[in-house]
Amino acid sequence: MESGPPGGSGPAEPGPRLRGLRGADAAASASSLSRFGAEAGCRAPAVAAVLPAGGSGERMGVPTPKQFCPILERPLISYTLQALERVSWIKDIIVAVTGENMETMKGIIQRYQHKRISLVEAGVTRHRSIFNGLKALAEDQPNCRLSKPEVVIIHDAVRPFVEEDVLLKVVTAAQEHGCSDYDLEFGTECLHLALKYSHIKAKLVEGSPDLWKVTYKRDLYAAESIIKERISQKVCVVMDTKEDEEHVGHCLEEMLKTELNHVKVTSGQDLQQIILEQCYNFVCVNVMTSDFEETQRLLNMLEESNLSILYPVVVISVHFLDYQSVPFGQKMEKVMQIREFAKEVKKRNILLSGLLIYFPQEEQKLRESLRQGVTIIAALIKERNSGLIGQLLVA
Repeated sequence: MESGPPGGSGPAEPGPRLRGLRGADAAASASSLSRFGAEAGCRAPAVAAVLPAGGSGERMGVPTPKQFCPILERPLISYTLQALERVSWIKDIIVAVTGENMETMKGIIQRYQHKRISLVEAGVTRHRSIFNGLKALAEDQPNCRLSKPEVVIIHDAVRPFVEEDVLLKVVTAAQEHGCSDYDLEFGTECLHLALKYSHIKAKLVEGSPDLWKVTYKRDLYAAESIIKERISQKVCVVMDTKEDEEHVGHCLEEMLKTELNHVKVTSGQDLQQIILEQCYNFVCVNVMTSDFEETQRLLNMLEESNLSILYPVVVISVHFLDYQSVPFGQKMEKVMQIREFAKEVKKRNILLSGLLIYFPQEEQKLRESLRQGVTIIAALIKERNSGLIGQLLVA
């Protein structure tokens, strides 16, 4: 059974939770297949997936096989594995990879903490790679931790945006018809062979526009833009100003909510919970201009959470400069310490930048500065530009 329709653009969510699905999501994922089994009057089938990943990527015209090409400094295949791991009812995921890339693949699994993954050596053709994956699932070895499935999903390693609802439709079709004829007209020639030699019925399963394949170099840029957009949809404002309800930081927060109307802006009262909910963008308001205490506390929590393993986390440290009360040079010297912080946290995939807003000013000028600050924040989050790491930007 094969998943993977023709192109399209605009995938859904970028992938699963870092530490697997949270309780409610995991239960929903597991129950989706159980509901199918109940509606069909039978138990839910055991499901596994095989990813043929032995291709050389000749059409992309780069020396690195396309499944290992980086997107936001992370290999493409890692995003695909993440999407499948998100589906709790897929018990085993087999990746067929060439011998020369076996160690590379092991390193990816370890670095990005992938689970339920087993490796087999790829064959000389895609069909042989799939066959090797199926053999690994079918063999009954004494020390083998793999369980023999009833349904196997064959999924391209370079389709990173597959969603659970599509996979469930494919499994349902396989249970009912014996084979899912997903895209016979679009190059999945192994299904022609299945129809010819296995004497099974096939059913066409409609896919979503998200399920497109990374084939050419331009597709890498498209995938990167989609991932950036998706992980930029939530911003957390961290600010300890409980005793000062009139602090200008509250004005900045309200303006963020107003100006970034496509983004969900959340206050950081329960920071641990927000991190668990996979927010990748933080605006940290430092109440004292030269004080990095709030930013440092946030950075420590992010490092401990391992949130940045899968996606780069943007942190913008905001400082309000009242240049009338303290000498300008003295404050700037302390604020410029951000460069040293940025160098350290960049090693852990945290992109730290500083934003300096002049205050106090007359109200109209202050609002203009705040609006300019919001524009800078939006650009830093959207572009995730590593060239601006450690920079102190002025609004």
